[in-house]
Amino acid sequence: MGQVLHTLPEGEPVLGVTLLAGELYLLRDKERDQVEVYDVITYRLRRCLTVPDAIGFIDMTSCEHNRCVYISNGISDRVHRLDVQGAVTHWDVGERPMGLSVNAAHNVLVTCTCSVLHKIKEFSSRGALLQELTFRDDAIIVWHAMQTGCGRFIVCHDDPGDRVPHVCATSDDGRRIVHSHDGQPPGSDTGQYRPGLMTMLENICSHLAVDDNESVFVADVFNRRVTLLSPTLRYVRQVVSRDQLKGLPGRLCFESQRRRLYVADNEYNNRWYTTGRVLVFRV
Repeated sequence: MGQVLHTLPEGEPVLGVTLLAGELYLLRDKERDQVEVYDVITYRLRRCLTVPDAIGFIDMTSCEHNRCVYISNGISDRVHRLDVQGAVTHWDVGERPMGLSVNAAHNVLVTCTCSVLHKIKEFSSRGALLQELTFRDDAIIVWHAMQTGCGRFIVCHDDPGDRVPHVCATSDDGRRIVHSHDGQPPGSDTGQYRPGLMTMLENICSHLAVDDNESVFVADVFNRRVTLLSPTLRYVRQVVSRDQLKGLPGRLCFESQRRRLYVADNEYNNRWYTTGRVLVFRV
């Protein structure tokens, strides 16, 4: 089990957590100063940044190469780009954006949904659409995707038929499943996952992080734990337990150099997040 090293202050729900230039960025659900920036060693708050006229945030990721963070907005169907100096721009996705990640080419991967179409869209840092990967129209709902250095996609998704979350690895064109971690009925035993109630808030919190060896951390949100899978998506161990959390582990970020896992821990009441914090684990 991972060891808790630090707990960042409790406040508004945390909708994203990422690292950039030796600093830790938290995205909180509020009208101003939504992005809190902390020193990654001392965990002291350094500054707050505001994304103007923005509500409906869903996820956040970062790019060291372009020195910026990206924030998905599920109400305006946009991705916001926020650089380290605080300048903000945005681009339209065309569908509702969900999870975000950055690949080895420094491009932004956006999982998105429109009606029954579920896609991964790849954008340049300034929002030029580079490619789309579309999944079968009624087969899965994609919440989060990451691309490994060898080009394959790691995808966290739901099947609306049985409502069981799955994790799979696809070929670089997204058409062929290479590995999968799925197939078990919903539950709380090892290797099982517990789905939400199929509202947007509850299901977009399915989230992934990948380490340098391409092992995969999976937020098993409603079982209140984080699971580690091998590069071939076989169960390895549980790294965060429900006893270490106050709420639900909605967002993940992994720091390879120091083997730190950052987990957004949001308390949940009446089908909504109420307060949130970030736990720092050594794993």
